[in-house]
Amino acid sequence: MSAPETLLTSLAAGAAAAPAIGAPGRDWLGFAGLRELIGRTGAALAEAGIARRDRVAIVLPNGPEMATAFLAVASAAASAPLNPAYTREEFDFYLGDLGARALLVQAGVATPARAAAAARGVPIIELTPASAAGGPAGAFTLAPPPPSGPRAAAAPPSPGDTALVLHTSGTTARPKIVPLSHANLAASAANIARALALGPGDVCLNVMPLFHIHGLIAAVLASLGAGGAVMCSPGFNAFRFFGWLKDARPTWYTAVPTMHQALLELAPRHRETIARGRLRFIRSSSAALPPPVMAALEASFGVPVIESYGMTEATHQMASNPLPPARRFSGSVGRAAGPELAIMDETGALLPPGQPGEVVIRGANVTEGYENNPEANRKCFTAGWFRTGDEGVLDTDGYLRLTGRLKEIINRAGEKISPLEVDNRLLEHPAVRQVVTFAMPSRLFGEEVAAAVVLRDGASVDAEALRDFVAERLAAFKVPREIVFLEEIPKGSTGKPQRIGLAEKLGLAGEAGPQP
Repeated sequence: MSAPETLLTSLAAGAAAAPAIGAPGRDWLGFAGLRELIGRTGAALAEAGIARRDRVAIVLPNGPEMATAFLAVASAAASAPLNPAYTREEFDFYLGDLGARALLVQAGVATPARAAAAARGVPIIELTPASAAGGPAGAFTLAPPPPSGPRAAAAPPSPGDTALVLHTSGTTARPKIVPLSHANLAASAANIARALALGPGDVCLNVMPLFHIHGLIAAVLASLGAGGAVMCSPGFNAFRFFGWLKDARPTWYTAVPTMHQALLELAPRHRETIARGRLRFIRSSSAALPPPVMAALEASFGVPVIESYGMTEATHQMASNPLPPARRFSGSVGRAAGPELAIMDETGALLPPGQPGEVVIRGANVTEGYENNPEANRKCFTAGWFRTGDEGVLDTDGYLRLTGRLKEIINRAGEKISPLEVDNRLLEHPAVRQVVTFAMPSRLFGEEVAAAVVLRDGASVDAEALRDFVAERLAAFKVPREIVFLEEIPKGSTGKPQRIGLAEKLGLAGEAGPQP
């Protein structure tokens, strides 16, 4: 059988009567029902004048309807899931930057995205879950707006059509747009399924947010593309996790390290549930997994922990540790698992094993480039290779160890935060004259947001007030955990503020605890 080339062909592996999408306490939606839902949604969007290349922003609570809405919208247009925690100001930016043709929200659920869409004249599509009428998990009906033009053609997608549009933070304040094609999604899902030996008997318990590439591709699409099923939780909850583990009987789950750490604290109370379960492995991605956490997970759950390495531009997965009996070890993110992977020096030359340099990739799951950003594309693509901005070294067996990041992005539990975005919001405060946002180590999140601030002469404001000010303008995970007031911002030899190493200079290099 040839490799799938679109999202729809990825879903062809599932037997019609087999379960596809589930949720706690709900009946399963089978593959036949999922395919019918996708077709019906595509017809409704076409009737509303939404065409293949139009972008539909999706702001929905985590759960089965978010999973099926993504699949259905991406099969008919370009889906653009957004974090429901964004502020109105952030929604306004993203709707405008995407050129959103419509906004999909759940009927009866308040979100500042509605006001942002109304102000921009973006039509709103209301989604009503079928759960109120006793329908299966993920089933829904749509109430699209009246057509604003002629009915769009409802043709099947082509491999090169954009299926998913996401933003990724960069070293500039403005996030970059990453368009991912049907071919990208299909290839990545197949790569993940192959690396994990997924099949029709597998069930993934998804606890990842479904506006994030990790949950969308690794949990949902890779499972369905292998003919397996995914149980969609309403969001990560360590106290409810073991109940879901007992009821859903998943064969695997995927999460970020902070989630694994939270589960470890509760695992001793649930030994019987774990022992009676049927997990065959645990997957970790989106941030580095501390070796002690990996060892403790394997001891507590009695299954191998598979650490992988991914990013948005690669439609998630780039490398993965293999399943037993192949060798795997903590401190490595494994071997290339889909795209080609190499190490490059500053001149663009590929380096031999053992030599550190920048991690570069190329392959069917890698985006062809950022949208409307030729400067970023020049910097990030060299001779067909995508430069990840991460530093690493390959051993002679092809295992990759990451040794640092060349970029200044803050990686808070897998959420990538642009320091300049936080800078700009802090600089809007009338008391702030200068600011530099940087990463500081965090025991819970891997990295936390910190900021050094210089106040205007005669001005006065405390850290709590500045945090409150930022919280009104940015999502909670972007708000600085620590704010340090200085007379002058430390600068490097070029006279520019140096974000990297600033935590050490300011005495913030000790591991910070959780946000109070």
